[in-house]
Amino acid sequence: MNPAIVTSPKKLEKYQMAKPAMCIVLVQIFLAALFHLCMSSQTKECTGTASLPPQFYDNSCPKAQAIVQSFVAKAHSNDPRMAASLLRLHFHDCFVNGCDGSLLLDSSGTIESEKRADTNIDSARGYEVMDDIKSVLEDECPQTVSCADILALVARDTTVITGGPSWEVYLGRRDA
Repeated sequence: MNPAIVTSPKKLEKYQMAKPAMCIVLVQIFLAALFHLCMSSQTKECTGTASLPPQFYDNSCPKAQAIVQSFVAKAHSNDPRMAASLLRLHFHDCFVNGCDGSLLLDSSGTIESEKRADTNIDSARGYEVMDDIKSVLEDECPQTVSCADILALVARDTTVITGGPSWEVYLGRRDA
């Protein structure tokens, strides 16, 4: 619909409200498809293994996906913008050197954190949600679930909770 030919204020308001919502949905679908394609077609190249099974934590940490999903739901209910922020963390983690959780590392004497890089300071958010998820998973299943996999699960769950599509997440990535 062309806003120049909208004849009533009510129709204009409806058009203006629908446009941002449609953009959000389209971006979510695009990102979901992009992540799915990357994970399914590049798995061998990224990890050095033939596949990452979706059932990777079924025996070692059976509650992992439910824990991540509950934290995503809580974060989204507290701040609806957090879903987009968490999805963005996964994108930035995968974009730099592959999906290895390196975006979540804190700076130390030997590394400078991506978290504090100029491009991420004051723009990337959601680290506290990721820290909370990792803490609970460490209590439930110590040294089992990688941050890279948590980011991948969070990306899927934030997309789903905001009305986007779901997909099977391939698990078993190792952290940087």
